[in-house]
Amino acid sequence: MDQQILQFLQQVETERSRRAADASLQARVLALKRYQQQRFSRSYADLLASPRYGQAAGFFLNELYGPDDFSQRDAQFARVVPALVKLFPQDVVRTVRWLAELHAISEMLDGQMGAALNSETLNATLYVRAWQQVGQPALRQRQIELTLQVGEQLDAFTRKPLLRQALRMMRGPAQAAGLSALQHFLETGFDTFKAMAGAREFLATVKSREERLAAALFAAQPDCITTCPPGDELLGQLP
Repeated sequence: MDQQILQFLQQVETERSRRAADASLQARVLALKRYQQQRFSRSYADLLASPRYGQAAGFFLNELYGPDDFSQRDAQFARVVPALVKLFPQDVVRTVRWLAELHAISEMLDGQMGAALNSETLNATLYVRAWQQVGQPALRQRQIELTLQVGEQLDAFTRKPLLRQALRMMRGPAQAAGLSALQHFLETGFDTFKAMAGAREFLATVKSREERLAAALFAAQPDCITTCPPGDELLGQLP
């Protein structure tokens, strides 16, 4: 499993290096990431405002959808994957593997969409055109599945009372091994999902909306997104 994690992280690094060599592409991808974070904020405004689900929705927004630079976390992963496999339980390692794959897919698709854009200024029409130009529905479905798997595993962790204590005890060793960013992600995820007291409805909502939005984006006519069939109200929430 450690080789799979390293493979996905290498894919991320390759994509980052490609964009670093092209300042215009880098700027368009960053603008795209910000746009997609705004899209998530609109699609899940009700969950973000919910006393029960707001914290979890915010975790997804900032940790999985945000434009933040995760290079520090990725560098930690790549440098100490053998230590990670030895220090953390197998279900935690499996979650990291899913997270690495999700990260690789997201970076690749974002890079392709950035290349399809002609400007750093985005609107719904330009976003849909870039989405359709890149295509890859199977890969986008895998992206959704991995997001849900990470969420389901974090929820499962909350039913293991000893795991939270183990995570707390691993702070020192994790920091010494250079795994502080991963440690923060796991502890924040655990506490967020624990506070939600059951993630089934939350994750079902994410699955329904993301799959419906993806289908609507592929089917949309970019010049009349909100008025032409088979329109979807989620399209109308695009920034």
